[in-house]
Amino acid sequence: MILYSMQELLLMIAAAIIIDWIIGDPKWPTHPVILIGRWIKWLEGRLRQRDDSLSDRSRLLRGCVLAISTLAVSTCVMLALVKISGWIHPWLGYAVNTWFISTTIAVKGLKDAAMLVYNPLVQGKLEKARTYIGYIVSRDKETMDEPEITRAAVETVSENIVDAFVSPIFWALLGAAPLAMCYRAANTLDSMVGYRNEKYEYFGKCSARIDDMMNFVPARITGICIVLVAWVTPGLHAKRAISSITHFASKHPSPNSGIPEAAVAGALGIQLGGRNRYFGVWHDRAIMGWEIEALKADHIKKSVRVLYGVSILIWIGVMLGWLLLSATK
Repeated sequence: MILYSMQELLLMIAAAIIIDWIIGDPKWPTHPVILIGRWIKWLEGRLRQRDDSLSDRSRLLRGCVLAISTLAVSTCVMLALVKISGWIHPWLGYAVNTWFISTTIAVKGLKDAAMLVYNPLVQGKLEKARTYIGYIVSRDKETMDEPEITRAAVETVSENIVDAFVSPIFWALLGAAPLAMCYRAANTLDSMVGYRNEKYEYFGKCSARIDDMMNFVPARITGICIVLVAWVTPGLHAKRAISSITHFASKHPSPNSGIPEAAVAGALGIQLGGRNRYFGVWHDRAIMGWEIEALKADHIKKSVRVLYGVSILIWIGVMLGWLLLSATK
């Protein structure tokens, strides 16, 4: 999918990252991710009619229809918008592509969500912190103390370094806004139907597998980036981040999420994972990292520092690529 030269694409991606740093993720009704979510909900309702009478195979096939159609519609609509705007005027095409890439990343949005938890936590307002942690995790929050709230927030930031930044940038490099939006559609599918429970075990399997595949390479790039950020950031530990990835990442139930989570745990010297309660039922998650420091609110801020460090590192890499290509012309 060649829409722009690599030099043009690198500059637009760099601009998109800056837009996200400044503006963030506007919660407009017409935001692409909201529209994708509405499409998924609408199509799921039609595909799951008389669900009780469907076989597991039928649920699996219908789930594949949902996943493939969602990816196709998202990519094709985005491709049409970019193409049409480029035909009207090249600069309009650049602007449209840049803007839509920026809507697929959410560094500022992730930071804002984490800091909403951090601020009341450091002020001793535990109930308020529980309220805000409930916005980003589905765990039972009523009895969560400061270490549990901190762990939930740090785990969310760590895992979403991939989903909210590195993966959309990776796919944008391969196919501009259309492939970045295709990834965002896959990630939205996974967040809505990619669960291993009675309702979605078969219907959501295709969506979950596609998300795993699209995150596979970006997750490993993220691990390398976190180590590099830890290496240049005072108070973080690069060697321990590497050791943590080696020892713990493969134990995570996700083939991808364990890498950034283990890396952040090692870099910060904390232990993530463990017991979580969902709807009154306890679940055990694999342990990530060593408990060198007890979990406290400040670790949320440190995880956000890692998030921004990764985004700055990749922005620098994008700009260096652009400068290198410019110099060779």
